[in-house]
Amino acid sequence: MTTRTLAVVSAGLGQPSSTRLLADRLADAAATALREQGADVELVPVDLRDHAHELMDNMLTGFPGGKLREVLEKVGRADGLIAVTPVFNASYSGLFKTFFDVLEPGTLEGVPVLLGATGGTARHSLAIDFAMRPMFAYLRAHVVPTAVYAASEDWGSNGTAGGADALTERAARAGAELAAVIGGTAPAVKPDPFDEPVPFEDLLAGR
Repeated sequence: MTTRTLAVVSAGLGQPSSTRLLADRLADAAATALREQGADVELVPVDLRDHAHELMDNMLTGFPGGKLREVLEKVGRADGLIAVTPVFNASYSGLFKTFFDVLEPGTLEGVPVLLGATGGTARHSLAIDFAMRPMFAYLRAHVVPTAVYAASEDWGSNGTAGGADALTERAARAGAELAAVIGGTAPAVKPDPFDEPVPFEDLLAGR
């Protein structure tokens, strides 16, 4: 059985963090899709808040510390990446940007990436397309089409989304896309109801 490794990077600052909750949900969706392909899955969670001081030291000295070096190596070896940030001032957080600034050039070239972001209001959702996608395009990563943004109203009172809501559906779609790229298979395409429309005369006849 092939083992696929997913690095799950979260730039959430709180504990617990809605950013980490979203990252975990996306990781679960991608892992489920990969297992359906017959792969074994290893998740590598990375909470950037635990490495904030080392990241700043790396920026100043040009060299990563011991624990940060291990994290950077694990991310570099992963088959896919899930990257989730809170949105501050209509963009990704400084902590999130710093992590990808210290990665060795070429680390993410061709690597399948799923993007996610969290914020207090849905008005910040465009930060994914206007800030995150351009950065990962510059890094030459393979970003899947569906990204997932979660605003405060997308979560239940206990920190989880209930039932088959829009957030759950978006996470499942994004996870399937990431798994398809990693596994080299095309995601399942739902049939288009307009491919075989009901003839107009049948509509008039009430059939």
